[in-house]
This record gives sequence, C-alpha cells and structure tokens, in this order.
Amino acid sequence: MSQAEGETRTLSFVHTHRQDSTSITFRRNGQYDEQALTQLNWFLRDWRNDKPAKMDPRLFDVLWEVYRESGSRQPIHIISSYRSPETNSALRRRSSGVAENSQHTLGKAMDIRLPDVPTERLREIAMRMQYGGVGYYASSDFVHVDTGNVRAWPRMSQQQLARLFPDGKTAHLPSSGKPLPGYEQAKIEIAARNAALATQASAGGGSVGSLLASVFGRKPAPQQQAPAPQPAVVAVAAPEAVAPRVPLPPQRPQDPIVQTASASPPIPPARVALASSAPAKITASFEPILGYNEKAAVRSLFEPKTALLDTGFASQTWDDLSTTNFSGPAIKPLPRHEPHQLPSSMVARAG
Repeated sequence: MSQAEGETRTLSFVHTHRQDSTSITFRRNGQYDEQALTQLNWFLRDWRNDKPAKMDPRLFDVLWEVYRESGSRQPIHIISSYRSPETNSALRRRSSGVAENSQHTLGKAMDIRLPDVPTERLREIAMRMQYGGVGYYASSDFVHVDTGNVRAWPRMSQQQLARLFPDGKTAHLPSSGKPLPGYEQAKIEIAARNAALATQASAGGGSVGSLLASVFGRKPAPQQQAPAPQPAVVAVAAPEAVAPRVPLPPQRPQDPIVQTASASPPIPPARVALASSAPAKITASFEPILGYNEKAAVRSLFEPKTALLDTGFASQTWDDLSTTNFSGPAIKPLPRHEPHQLPSSMVARAG
C-alpha cells in the first residue's frame, strides 16, 4: 500500500505470475532510495527468464499517484512489467497487439489491476494525469501505464473525453480524431511539466508530488516543520577536584599501527648501508687471463686428454628432438605424428 508522509512513498505489489509480494519505500524525504530502486528492479524482472532491467523511477511516482487517487486498500497486482527483447519477440509472433518497440522492453511500463477498484475507473485516473500512455484491456481486466508519450488506446468517444476533461485541456484524441478545444494549450503545459519531472527524476529527488498533485487539483502534503529549539539550561557545577599528577613512564609505548581499507599499504623502510668510518680505497687489479705460464696453458689446449674431455654438450639431430631433451628456445615443440601402421595380420588379410 502507499503512504503519504511528505515525500516518503511506499508501494506494495503482488506479482500474479510468480505469486510473490513485496512492499518497498522508494522515496525517503523527497529523494529516491537507490537500494529500494534496486530491489524494485529485481522484483519487476521478466518472469519468464528472470532477466532484470533498470526501471524508470518516474513510473513509480505515476503509480503512486494513481493508487492514491483510486482510494484502494489492496496491493497493486502486476500482470506484466519488464519484458526482455527475447520475450517480446516471442509474444509478437503469437499476437499482433504486441508492439515491436514496446515500453515494457525499456523498463517504462507496467500492466496492473486493483482488486477493489473498477478497471474502467483506473483507466480514467491514469488518463487524467496525462503523463504517458494508457491502455485499457477490459476483457483481461487490467490497465497499461507507461512513461512514454501521452496517448491512450482504445480512444474514447468525443462525449467520454469531454466528460473526463470538462475544460477541454487534454492531449488525448477522441476516436473521431478531432481534438478538444484546449488541445494545443494542454500540449504546451504537459511538455513543460514532464520536462520538469524528468529533470527532478534524473537529479534523484525534487517535489514530484506537487506537480502530479496539481493534475487533480490537490494541494501537496504540507511539510512538517521542526519545532523551534528550546533555550538550553546551563547548570553551574561545583569545581572539580584536581587529581594528583601521575608520573609518566620512562619510555613512551609504541602506538599500534591501524590499517584501514582505504589506506594504501605501508611502504617498507629502505635499507640503509652503514659506511665505515674510514672507507678503504678500491684499486683495480688486472690478472692475466691464461695465468702466469702462458706457454703451458696454450700447450694444454692441444693435449689429447684435454681435447677429449666431456663438456656436457652433445649434438642432436632433428630425430632426437623431443619435449624432454629439447635445449632450444622456451617454446613447446609440436609432437611428431608417426604414420599409423596396420598390424601385419590385417595387412595379410587385406591382401
């Protein structure tokens, strides 16, 4: 059910297909509650495949005003809300009455009914708001409400529309196609009002209720003023006795390091090399590469015993190359595929 406490608004729903219900306050103190909107997005998901979408929050304001004007005491029954493109395509193949670019696929429409309110009256209330589209499905006993362009189907007759709008200021067209006298003026006023509502909705708040309430000639709910602060009473207390000073400990205890989630990880202290008091002078020394006996070293290169030493390297052919003894680059070689040979018995049989 809905509550009217300033700009705090609550909607209660019953999903007719899933048979579950919820009651969510989507506005608090004139601001949209983001957590509540997330809950509504999930509750209004496509019931056929459980795919959610971001619903237009202005739709909740429209439903809240329709519910309040109807005087219902029952939760809003949902026939359809968000409709995924896959579901919409499947429904279009079964029925020509499903629009290709349906407002349901944009999260801007709901099909609803109120058990204690006639569907025809629910249609009239939604049309009087002139906020978006209103579809009347008498045989199925529900009303389509969306936040798209102002339109209605099926269209009312000239007499029905004039009875609903005695001043003639409506953007709805009758079945004859001839608009009422205040058609142009209504379009201008509706465009300005909807632009203000869209701006306030995008800002996450604003006095949406005052604009929609003007449609029904109803004053918005007065804001409760906070009571004036009472002068504070200051009590004079007796001076407190001064406690004797406690001597400080000989060494200040180390403060514990508290790490927070937002703080960056501590940087480890850099190691500082302690230099000696008298650094030694570094001098370069050059030693002969072959040692002090060059002739003996050269002679050892041609010694037969030295020439035949195993240096740990063995030449390999491509046939010896495998993943176990491969010494080339760090790339796994492709495995070799040996031609499949049939057993000799099968060859003999085939011959």
